[in-house]
Amino acid sequence: MLKQRVITAVILAPIVVGGLFLLPPMGFAVFTGALLAIAGWEWANLSGFEGGLQRWAFALVLVVLMAVFQTLPVVPLLGALAVFWVLVAAMVAAYPAGTGVWHPRPVRLILGILALVGAWLALNHLRAGDLALGHTGNNLLLILYTFLVVWGADIGAYFAGRAFGRRKLAPAVSPGKTWAGVWGGLAVVAALALAVAWWLDLASIAVIQFVLASVLTALASVLGDLFESMLKRHRGIKDSSQLLPGHGGILDRIDSLLVAIPVLASCFTLLGWLTPVQ
Repeated sequence: MLKQRVITAVILAPIVVGGLFLLPPMGFAVFTGALLAIAGWEWANLSGFEGGLQRWAFALVLVVLMAVFQTLPVVPLLGALAVFWVLVAAMVAAYPAGTGVWHPRPVRLILGILALVGAWLALNHLRAGDLALGHTGNNLLLILYTFLVVWGADIGAYFAGRAFGRRKLAPAVSPGKTWAGVWGGLAVVAALALAVAWWLDLASIAVIQFVLASVLTALASVLGDLFESMLKRHRGIKDSSQLLPGHGGILDRIDSLLVAIPVLASCFTLLGWLTPVQ
């Protein structure tokens, strides 16, 4: 298993890094859209569709919707996404109660459309929006920072959970997650945010805003992980697919980012640090 994980990582890392950080905005949009369409193929399975034709049809629907929604104003879409993720948080908190509402396969497909298309729109807003933050306007650094927040939250949760984990966060959804892990992850992200704010030479009030936005993004990443775990548990599967040997599926790698990216994009937009391209 470890050998498989290493081989997969070695092969995929250059592709992902190149697609995310070396392509121009249009190439970036196509590359990320393709990744999320494949994730949609996996989501169709989470929704109860096992047939290959049905799953690829859903992936195609996602591509069409990406093309349609990318022509719309991004700010209202981010607002709608915020409402959606609040509702998802309520679903996760209530599980296993309330499954009758989202158990129907079409409803789960709609959830996938909102999560995947929404993340793609927010990610491209981070890539192409006008960024004014401290002494940098480099959108690629902003995307890298989003990833660092998610990774920092995950690493902090792992070590704090192992050392201090007692009280379970959501035992019905993910028995391994603890409140100590959440607090440990938030502490790591807060420290990261303070270091980056110092590097950006932000004013005092901006430092507070930057740290709060980063911590909120870290919390959102936890919700993304729990959301996919809930769907997999309901579906009775361990991984979203076996596309990435040793790693599961694409959704298993990006579930936290599906929420973290829109939340960070929304926070920075509300604070006036990221504005849509006119």
